Amino acid sequence: MPLTFLSAEHDAQADATESPLPHGQQDHWRRPYRPGPWRVAGAAVALLLAAYVLISAVIIAVAGTPRGALATAVIALLGIVFALRLLRVGIWVSSRGVRRVGMFTTRTLRWREVTAVRTVQQPVKWLGLPRSVQGQAVEVERRRGGPLRTLLTDHNADFLTRPDAFERAADVLEAWADEYR
Repeated sequence: MPLTFLSAEHDAQADATESPLPHGQQDHWRRPYRPGPWRVAGAAVALLLAAYVLISAVIIAVAGTPRGALATAVIALLGIVFALRLLRVGIWVSSRGVRRVGMFTTRTLRWREVTAVRTVQQPVKWLGLPRSVQGQAVEVERRRGGPLRTLLTDHNADFLTRPDAFERAADVLEAWADEYR
């Protein structure tokens, strides 16, 4: 049985037939791209460590004090929450606006507050670290207030090894902005 959905030719056909706004329900918040391998790997490692900590909490509960087991279980739950939040970090769009979800904060900007969404060449941070490299970034200009922090870069955890995915995500963000601005 051929698995056409795994072939590169199917991806090219799907990209050619998709409209810039392929979703029927425009009011739901959605990410216009898939989480990248670096983000998924980081979350997987955090979940793996949380699993080990949960196992140690069970061992401590059986052999030690309940207070130590509870503290260890809380640490494991914090690891699970961290991994889930890491997977949610990114840009989300709907007909209401664009939302930048960070690890600790979420910033929503209504489309009527946006004057332009564009891709620019500039120094960007590599995987969010202090090291900067030359790359592309998607920026949002607001009607009032200071500039919004860079939305996407081609060197972040979602797009480091996927330049085509960055281009598609930037195009989709610009299409959403043109549609609802």
